[in-house]
Amino acid sequence: MRGCFRFIAGLSLLFCVSTAFAHELQPSSLELRQLTPDRFEVIWRAPIYYKKPHPARLELPESWRTLSTPTVKQLPDSALHRRLVEVPANAIDGAVIRFIGLEATITDVFARFKWLDGSETTAIARPSQPWIEVVAQRSAWQVAWDYTLLGIDHILSGFDHLTFVLALLLIVSGARRLLVTVTSFTLAHSITLAAATLGVLWVPGAPVEATIALSILFLASELVKVNRGESSLTARYPWIVAFIFGLLHGFGFAGALADVGLPQNEVPLALLMFNVGVEIGQLLFIGVILVMALALRRLRLEWPAWVRQAPAYGIGGIAAFWLIERVAGF
Repeated sequence: MRGCFRFIAGLSLLFCVSTAFAHELQPSSLELRQLTPDRFEVIWRAPIYYKKPHPARLELPESWRTLSTPTVKQLPDSALHRRLVEVPANAIDGAVIRFIGLEATITDVFARFKWLDGSETTAIARPSQPWIEVVAQRSAWQVAWDYTLLGIDHILSGFDHLTFVLALLLIVSGARRLLVTVTSFTLAHSITLAAATLGVLWVPGAPVEATIALSILFLASELVKVNRGESSLTARYPWIVAFIFGLLHGFGFAGALADVGLPQNEVPLALLMFNVGVEIGQLLFIGVILVMALALRRLRLEWPAWVRQAPAYGIGGIAAFWLIERVAGF
């Protein structure tokens, strides 16, 4: 297991440095609200992408006629584009909306369509498929697939959550203890994700994000103790610490899900599959780390003594940066 720690030590430093601007990799969103049988309000939110305007450009079908001058409102983390369009009756269902330039990014676009009868449908555009088809009614299978992929995308681009999991991997020893710890973390954030999404509990997003950064900073300090051979609360009771902080991280997941919403007629299914997607992404991350660690362990490389503490200070440094940045953003 020592070889695994040495590998993750170097990997975690690269990982932490590369995630300094994690908040800039959030997905875009498109909302199409049907106001009358032939009129729609189009709301396109394009997040800031590496300190610059998002390179993707919304392209509506040619038969859709813009009725009002498009407006753009600049928000701290995105640009909000609005317009009113008129759509011929035979040009709604099956229409293709394109996102020119999305293929040059690593972010998705989550689209939600709100119809006059109160129903909602969703779709996702990706860099590999930078367009969506407007469908008035999507099957349960399509909803499940979309929200599973959304959950996977969210966790794999949620570098603060992955950094927390990485710190747990470095602290917890033994496959059985690691399994129990990850299960505890999963159970906890599933509880608060469901409670917050369904409106049972509510916590302001900004303090949650700041406290998530604080939880990573706490684990970094625990890792320093473990590497020194000192007593550590997390090393002794990792499942308890993972559960407590997992409750907090669940509110963070709920905030991301609130940005895109849930289809009104498939709320339980969409919520379940989003959570399944989060777990799949989390397990993929853990699996990749452990497999690569095992591969490097067989090389029997000798690392300098200071490398053992490098991941703790690397994770702690980036967590402190996130904490200061998020508190300043209140």
